Amino acid sequence: MSTIRPFRGVRPPQALVKAVASRPYDVLNSEEARAEAAGNEKSLYHIIKPEIDFEPGTDEHDVRVYAKALENYNKFKANGWLIKDAKPCYYVYAQTMNGRTQYGLVVCAYVPDYMEGRIKKHELTRKDKEEDRMKHVRTCNANMEPVFFAYPHRDDLDAIVAKITAQPAYYDFTADLDGFRHQFWIIDDDETIKRITEIFAQIPSMYIADGHHRSAAAALVGDEKRRQNPNHKGDEEYNFFMAVCFPDNQLNIIDYNRVVKDLNGMTEQQFLDALKKNFDVQCMQDAEYRPNKLHNFSLYMGGKWYSLTAHPGTYDDNDPIGVLDVTISSNFILRDLLGITDLRTDKRIDFVGGIRGLGELKRRVDNGEMKMALALYPVSMKQLIDIADSGNIMPPKTTWFEPKLRSGLVIHELE
Repeated sequence: MSTIRPFRGVRPPQALVKAVASRPYDVLNSEEARAEAAGNEKSLYHIIKPEIDFEPGTDEHDVRVYAKALENYNKFKANGWLIKDAKPCYYVYAQTMNGRTQYGLVVCAYVPDYMEGRIKKHELTRKDKEEDRMKHVRTCNANMEPVFFAYPHRDDLDAIVAKITAQPAYYDFTADLDGFRHQFWIIDDDETIKRITEIFAQIPSMYIADGHHRSAAAALVGDEKRRQNPNHKGDEEYNFFMAVCFPDNQLNIIDYNRVVKDLNGMTEQQFLDALKKNFDVQCMQDAEYRPNKLHNFSLYMGGKWYSLTAHPGTYDDNDPIGVLDVTISSNFILRDLLGITDLRTDKRIDFVGGIRGLGELKRRVDNGEMKMALALYPVSMKQLIDIADSGNIMPPKTTWFEPKLRSGLVIHELE
């Protein structure tokens, strides 16, 4: 069963939501955040990336930076830019990208569900990134940004959400940077809240789609507070953390592609010849080529696009990891041919979210920064869930979800 509960969200007034709302802390660097927040003292970046309030180059992990996050959070509340709801609520958050809308329920998930594996993950986390977000949560005593969950879709929850979203949204704005629409409804009816809680109790597991480090940090701080409280009862607010839960049939994973700086001493022709051991290689000339099915890849190199189709035997369709195209490319291209064995640390490789398009791959090769680019067919939600259910972990840089959750629509305090 999945344990959730409503919470007293801390939110901006309607008139300020667009000024406050920001992209997530981990999709941009400090200088990009500084530029986006320029001239806007109400931007949430002052809380989630508070290094922008210091001299350029200030280490974002400096102890003063975490203290500034709390100072700014208190300032936002004192100025009325963030206000706490009078009663615990659930919320509906809708995102529209390219004419397609997905509807998520904003809830508080249960820390023991994470610690005991009922909230399932598909990626490894890095301790340094966990500790960064833990310090932020500890200092502010709040989950400033939600994590992104998926759950097996249910018609009864869909019906509740449809009824709520038939009414005008409390927030409704389009982000200037990407043109994505964000809508937000408040669920404060006790009977509806009760029914949502009951339905989630029938859902065996939820799945982290995006935000593994935020999930780990929130859960670990909650568990830390439990251990530090001699009078712990189990219903304290720190036992819960904020998540937006989307039905799995509404989510769309897009491609997550690779660019590599060199060919490991090979010429382009030698590299193409070496690929033919495990792939059918077809030159598409200068016509932009996108992978069209599982086990088909797109290569861009030397001003030309190529279709690569993996030979049988390079994959195992009965193995949740062996079926993945990221596994095929990691084993038979990056490792065997290019000598790249650690995708997390090797400086010869970089990763490009599919939201940037194939044109970004072409640009980075044509300008001489990279030697070749590899585009992959997107992972499916079924593959993600199969891997999480089997207890396996996906290879690094496998999934890219878009649109990203907007931060600043609602905050969850731990006390």
